[in-house]
Amino acid sequence: MPRLTVGALAAATLLLSGCQSYQSQPVEPYAIVTLAQEKQFVAPDCALDQCPHLRVSALEFPKSETLSRELRRRLIALAPLESESARAPSVQTTWAGYANAFFDQVERQGASVAESGASEALLEADEYGHHNDLLTLELNSYVYFSGQAHGLPATEFMVIDERSGETVGLGDMLIEGREAAFERLVTEAHQRWLDEIEQDAAFAANWPLSQSRNVAPLEDRWVVKFNVYDIAPYAVGQPELEIPLEALRGIAKPRYLDQ
Repeated sequence: MPRLTVGALAAATLLLSGCQSYQSQPVEPYAIVTLAQEKQFVAPDCALDQCPHLRVSALEFPKSETLSRELRRRLIALAPLESESARAPSVQTTWAGYANAFFDQVERQGASVAESGASEALLEADEYGHHNDLLTLELNSYVYFSGQAHGLPATEFMVIDERSGETVGLGDMLIEGREAAFERLVTEAHQRWLDEIEQDAAFAANWPLSQSRNVAPLEDRWVVKFNVYDIAPYAVGQPELEIPLEALRGIAKPRYLDQ
């Protein structure tokens, strides 16, 4: 019967130990790398104390130009302009292109300066949630033209599946055929929100619930967010309806319920 020498036995033990150690090491989840991006654009040839300006406080993805471009596209789309030139691809996907189109509209509208302050546009992107290899960003815009009573804010969630490196929407997160069940949960969340802000049926009749696909799948709940004037007057802001994870079981895919 063949025998292992002491040296061979030790080597085999080390090899087995090494294999077990390697197998027990946790696999690091794929993490999307982001970098902060800060830019400021001021209307050219402006000699006023307060000049029309665009401020960008966003993110970029150094390893994915596709995601960087998608973020820019979505954020710029939240702050639409009225001119024909605003439809140019450079305006829709680059900060400088949007800034030029914004300043053009300011000049055409004669909104360069007013006692109410300079025209401004703000484009922002921040991390809103991060768990289970899901990165949720909150994109915010604010556009104000001098002379208006107030500016117009807008918000959109951008959900990125870090495992695939792609964005996902509500349709990707729900089990097929469960859309109506999800809308019932939103209706229930809307009623809870009305109770919290102490509004009655008259308010709900004047500001009925509308459909929103702006959803953030967080670690402990889902958030459905609406823009101003969607389901409430401007003074209320941008309402957020919350749905607990337990209520979503059997409606949303386990991937998006922290499972």
